[in-house]
Order: sequence, then C-alpha cells, then structure tokens
Amino acid sequence: MDLTLPFQLPPPDGCLYPPEWTGRDFRVDGRTERVLAYGGGESGWTDAFTTLHEDTAGGEHFIDTASRRHAVGELRRVRLPSAEPVILEVGCSGGHFLRDVIKEFSTARVIGADYTLGTLAAISGAFPGIPLLQFDLTCCPLPDCSVDAVVVLNVLEHIERDDSALRQLYRILKPGGVLIIEVPAGPELYDDFDAHLMHFRRYTSRGLEALVRTLGFKPMFKSHLGFLLYPAFWWVKRLAQWRGYLPGTDVAAERQHGVIRRIKATNRVRSAGEVLMAIEDRLRHRVHLPFGIRVLMTCQRP
Repeated sequence: MDLTLPFQLPPPDGCLYPPEWTGRDFRVDGRTERVLAYGGGESGWTDAFTTLHEDTAGGEHFIDTASRRHAVGELRRVRLPSAEPVILEVGCSGGHFLRDVIKEFSTARVIGADYTLGTLAAISGAFPGIPLLQFDLTCCPLPDCSVDAVVVLNVLEHIERDDSALRQLYRILKPGGVLIIEVPAGPELYDDFDAHLMHFRRYTSRGLEALVRTLGFKPMFKSHLGFLLYPAFWWVKRLAQWRGYLPGTDVAAERQHGVIRRIKATNRVRSAGEVLMAIEDRLRHRVHLPFGIRVLMTCQRP
C-alpha cells in the first residue's frame, strides 16, 4: 500500500502552511498531528454515538458486516480510474471498513475521515500508515478531482443538507470515480430510534436516485440491504411509532435504552441473520431487491 498522498491539502483554520503527510502523521506549522482536524459545521453524530455502537455491537453485527461486504464487493466490481486508486471512507467510525479495504486493496491509497475528532483519535493507533482527516462533509477540504472512490455508509442521513454533502463528493471525485452510498430506507418508518441517532431522514431508492442524478452522478447499481428481514423490521418500527411515551417519561433516556435494546435483540438472532444476509449477497446482483432496511446505491462521476 502506497503511503503517500497524491495531492496537497489546504492549511487547517489558524495554520499558515499546508500540512505535509510523512507517511505516518501530519506536520503542520512545525508540530506533529496524527489526525488533521478541519472542524466546521454541525452534524447529527457524536463521539458518544460511536462509543454506544461499539460497546453494544462492535463491528460484528450481522447487518454491519453484510454492509461492509457489499461495499468491498462494489469496489471490486467497478472499474476504478487508477491502478493505485485513492479510496476515501467518510464516516469511518470504529475503523472496521478501513481494515477491510486495506486488506482487499493492497495497492490503494486509503484515507479515513469522520466528523468527530474523538472517533479518529481513538482509532489512530490501529492505522499508522493511514491519513485520518476530521471535517464537515458539506465543506470538504480535499481538492477537486482528487480521489477515485468514496464510500459513505450510513452518513448522509446525519447531514441536514445532504445535497451539499453530495455536491462536495462529486467535486472531489475524479472523472470516472465511484461513489458507494448506503442510507436507511423507508421515510414512513422514521421513529424514536432514528430521532435518538439524530437521523434527519430515511430514504427511498427512487428519491435518492433522483437526488444524485440532479447533482450530475450516473447511478450504476441500486438495491436494498435487509430485504429478507424487512417484514420483521417493519413491525418493530411500526410498534415503536404507535407506542409513544407516558407522561413524565425521560424521553432522552428511554430513547437511549431503546437503541441498546434493539441492537442487543438483533444480536441474539445473529446466526439466522448471517444466513439471511448470505442469501441476499447471492441474490442482489441477480434480481432487484425492491425494499429493505437500507438503500444501496453505486454512482459514477461521468
């Protein structure tokens, strides 16, 4: 894996000179920084949410592993513009997908990015040769036409102006570059689980496709994750919508407990879930899966 950066990053706010990537860390105005922080903006994600997810599910929840497996498969399936592609993951969180990409694409230049600085600091020791950037995706610091592929798994729903974020992704992709998107499906199923995780929305496949086309992307593939689990998922979400809260309930605390309960409940059916996800893997590129828990879309910048 090449440890160089093929482009120049701008100076972070308050810095005089552009940062230099050494292959292990950044040198910025005479000091060393393992994570290059650009700050800015407001996002529906916090370090606390990363900790919550890592503590209750880690990287081994069967839906998350299926999600990463699909994204890696898409990176293999599409033709990236370079033999040594620059692959950026936005929202790298606990670093699980970064590990998958490093393992599968030995010649790639891999970059990890997240909105929360604490998240990146926590994983920095595990990725000594990987540049880690903190920024708000709606004002991304990467230069125009600088990356070959971007992966955003369950990120856009946390950004109020998702169109602005997608516009930035189009700008930084090289012509022929690929964007792999995953977002929660079913606007009608938005509930307290979504509210607690600071989702601004859930998506339809048709609505997401219309948005990316408007911004200039060419959709190459679309489907859903969790197609076989959807009937049970639908009932759980509907029951959560109907349940409501009794007067005097600490809504914030109850929402947090609800998130933990749901993650632990799905982990209890992990073996069955892994079987269903494996069946979906075989089906997804043979037949269109018209609904599911998450929308999947692969797009290209023409």
